[in-house]
This record gives sequence, structure tokens and C-alpha cells, in this order.
Amino acid sequence: MKYLATAAVAALLTATTAMADGHSVVRMGTEGAYAPWNFLNDAGEVDGFERELGDELCARAELTCEWVTNEWDSIIPNLVSGNYDTIIAGMSITDERDEVIDFTQAYTPADPSSYLALSADTEVEGGVIAAQTGTIQAAFIAEQGWTVVEFATPEETIAAVRNGEADAVLADKSFLLGAMDGSDELVMLEREESIGGGVGMGVRESDADLKAAFDAAITSMKEDGSLNALIVKWEVASTFE
Repeated sequence: MKYLATAAVAALLTATTAMADGHSVVRMGTEGAYAPWNFLNDAGEVDGFERELGDELCARAELTCEWVTNEWDSIIPNLVSGNYDTIIAGMSITDERDEVIDFTQAYTPADPSSYLALSADTEVEGGVIAAQTGTIQAAFIAEQGWTVVEFATPEETIAAVRNGEADAVLADKSFLLGAMDGSDELVMLEREESIGGGVGMGVRESDADLKAAFDAAITSMKEDGSLNALIVKWEVASTFE
């Protein structure tokens, strides 16, 4: 099967794969705790939208994926220190992060950020809002001058609302929809926030060849429609136009 849309892109992938001696096997770093983007299935294996996407991107780039899980709050430092070669973990592309690492082009548009609370009448302005540490949502709440309580894991942010530590939690809408599943006590507020610039793969600034290889693979998936098909399958964001 010919994956790549143009001869130029195919040539780029061939060249970068040959040049990147240390990247014939690529260690893909993810959180494994943010369904449907990434999570651990019953067998203890990384699963979800980004697992399926990452495996396909590696196949198109003629690279072998090895999956590594890492806690969110240290996921960028451990990429920089060499514990894995990429971050593929629902990470929004921001100027602040781009000062430390490089990003591929976005593989999903920005997902709306929504609020989950115990009552539809909850007022978020001036309230106590939970968010995961180091996320665009935590930064947004702080910028509004509201009280943000940060937690290491997304599950803890939901628990904070349930036990009264926070009035609401702000997170990606796709994650919160899954968190609501089977729960009668949690409600999604109508208010949404548009923050972040799409989700991309993080790589070390020194790994330009690896970034180029994944950029080419993402482009090929956009061009043949397979990326939009995965986005629809996993319901993680809006599709690319």
C-alpha cells in the first residue's frame, strides 16, 4: 500500500528515516490516563485514539513504536532528559511549551474546554475550579483571577468536584464526556472555553529529522482522510476541514 500522497513527501520520509540512526525504534511517551485520547486497557496496554494514531504514524514513517507511560506533570522534562523520544498525550501546542520542546503540526484541532459540576446552576466566575497540573485549563483559570486547585491526575480533578473541594472542573470536553458516563450526579455546564492551538506531538529540539518524518506522516493522513476518520471514531475533537 502506498501511504504517502506525493513523491516529495515519500522522499522526505525515506531520507529522514535513514538519517535518524537512533530512531528506527521510537519510544512514544504518553500519560495512559486520559480517555479517549490515551488510557490503559484491561490488559495493561496503552490504548485509545493516540495509540491507534501513533502506530499508524510510525508505520507510515517506517519506524517501530514502543509505548512508554509517564505522569503528566513530568512528561516534558522526561522527554528532554531522553526517557522517550516523543510526547503523544493530548498535549496542546502553546508558545510556553514550544520554548522547551518542538511540536509537529497539529493532529487534531483544539478540543473545546468544558466544565463539569454537581449542578447546572454552578457559577464558575470567581469560583473554585479544579484542573490538572500543567494544563492549558489550569493556566486559563489562573489568568481569569479565579481560584484554581490543581491535581496530578485527571481522575483527582473529578473527585474534587464530587467531594466538594471544587465547584467545577475544567478540562477537554471529550475527556469530561467520558467521565460523566454512568454518573447521575455530574452535569456538563453550557459554558465552554476556546483555548489552546490544537494538539501535536512533542519532540526534542535536537530531533528535527524525527519531527519532519512525523509531520510528513500526519500530512499524508490528513490528505487521505484517515486522520479525520480516527477523530470521528474516538470522538476526541472536531475534524479538519
